[in-house]
Amino acid sequence: MKIYTRKGDNGTTQLIGGTRVPKHHLRIEAYGTIDELNSWMGLLRDSLNDEHPKLVLKEIQDRLFTIGSLLASDPESSRMKVPDLHEHDVELLEKEIDTMQEVLPELKTFVLPGGNAVNAMCHIARCVCRRSERLAVQLSEAEKAEPLILKYLNRLSDYLFVLARKISFDARSEELPWKPRL
Repeated sequence: MKIYTRKGDNGTTQLIGGTRVPKHHLRIEAYGTIDELNSWMGLLRDSLNDEHPKLVLKEIQDRLFTIGSLLASDPESSRMKVPDLHEHDVELLEKEIDTMQEVLPELKTFVLPGGNAVNAMCHIARCVCRRSERLAVQLSEAEKAEPLILKYLNRLSDYLFVLARKISFDARSEELPWKPRL
């Protein structure tokens, strides 16, 4: 299989199902941002020492490929079978959040991203996740899109926030509270 096809040299790309759209199409922005998020997740996973979150992040990366496939499919013309997202995928994130929060101190203020490099990476992934979510919402308002994608991305950003806190907690890094200047 050749990597280059030259079909996109005119600024268009093909969705699953055969429809050609401009490369700036909202559907392309949505799944392109999922791809960016997946890359950040890979960097984050490879930066962790703890095996459990590494396994969870690998599972999340798999789900992000599923979401990318769903978003890359033309809902009107694609007859191709793509992987499904399930409610239990969301439940896994919720279970992981609950488990991490059991050991974390209560959050009483906003915290500044950072404290160590892995925490900062986690916050970057969270921000890209939120952008992905905004694009998926925008797409769902303009075209047909799987509603579970929105739920999953919303929960994933929550997971990444709590994971960032857990990373700092485990590394004994100080969590810096935001102190607004009034």
